[in-house]
Amino acid sequence: MADNIAAYVENLAQAAKAASRPLGFASDEQRVAAVRGMATALRRNADAIIAANALDMDAARAAGTSEGLLDRLLLTPERIEGMARGLESLATLPDPVGRVLEERTIDCGLNLQKVSVPLGLVAMVYEARPNVTSDAAGICIRTGNACILRGGSIAQNSCVAIAHVLADAVQDAGLPRDAVSIIETTDRAATDVLMGLRGTVDVLIPRGGAGLIRHCVENAYVPVIETGTGNCHIYVHESADFDKARAIVMNAKTQRVGVCNACESLLVDERIADAFLPQMLVELDAAGVLVHGDERTRDLADIMDFVDATEEDWGREYLALEISVKVVADEDEAIAHIGRYGTGHSEAIVAEDEKACERFLREVDASAVYANASTRFTDGGEFGLGAEIGISTQKLHARGPFAAEALTTYKYVVRGEGQVRP
Repeated sequence: MADNIAAYVENLAQAAKAASRPLGFASDEQRVAAVRGMATALRRNADAIIAANALDMDAARAAGTSEGLLDRLLLTPERIEGMARGLESLATLPDPVGRVLEERTIDCGLNLQKVSVPLGLVAMVYEARPNVTSDAAGICIRTGNACILRGGSIAQNSCVAIAHVLADAVQDAGLPRDAVSIIETTDRAATDVLMGLRGTVDVLIPRGGAGLIRHCVENAYVPVIETGTGNCHIYVHESADFDKARAIVMNAKTQRVGVCNACESLLVDERIADAFLPQMLVELDAAGVLVHGDERTRDLADIMDFVDATEEDWGREYLALEISVKVVADEDEAIAHIGRYGTGHSEAIVAEDEKACERFLREVDASAVYANASTRFTDGGEFGLGAEIGISTQKLHARGPFAAEALTTYKYVVRGEGQVRP
């Protein structure tokens, strides 16, 4: 059985790799037409995709899946329309391939250009969000890359249905159908085979929980762009406007809980804790948020949903209606706490003191740092990048929301007139 899985994944990847070559030479017009066709195909096949998603939702509910993960898994007509619009936004971006990033003439008279080119074959391993299938495929086609997708078993029916629709659209646009490929077995061994295809897979992007990402980083034989978990903090400074702070916290925590840019931890300056926290806790409680708080927070809490925070809580990504709350002495403690427990994703300060804001923005090490805004804005679409393929918390090649440009590399193009090196 293991040999069959290995052969299946290897054959699929080799076909996708072969498709990446003509795709890499395709014109901007061809790739734009393919991406627009993918958007049209999603709308045309929305009913079939939602029917496939219903099978996944029924199985997930029967298995006792959390509400946060169910929200990630769910597809609705509105969400499919959002996927289609995301593809269309990609089509409007300037061509990321063939850009002259640098040009100069070196001493011997050679003309030297640094030109953006596709990566080749991009492998994407992800869990409970079937919309990632569309985002990943669209970004790859737009950038001249083929993709091989590995969705989570919980979303298998949804991901396969979407991938087939998109692959058909790519073929209808005159490009290789294998440029959008998906592994259709739920056997976990398939992921390990995919991660070992050095020389075939050019880059692997894991998108999901900490366990999945760690497994890929520790076991892959191919280059990995690490998308990190989001233990995102909001620090309410002593100078904060209370109404503004409460609105930001409620948006970041409750607008959508099962996403990596949701707020998971609230830090409050002790100088305003007595005045700010009681009402903040009431609002969180009214929204059904379970508060994991420190001793000072407990003293100020007159709510039902409260438990004492443990050391583990300070580093947890809940992906649920839960939040850790800690009262800190000052900016120093807030920044130190974030440095210890944050995941390098998105961190925010709410303050009217401009110096405090600028210090926070300068000293906090994360892919996105905010002053007086919700962490929920860390998103490729919100940043004007089009559909994103993930949020990178590493520092090499890509960081933060990464989309089209991050799926290109470059080569040097050198033109001469017969020069030889002396």
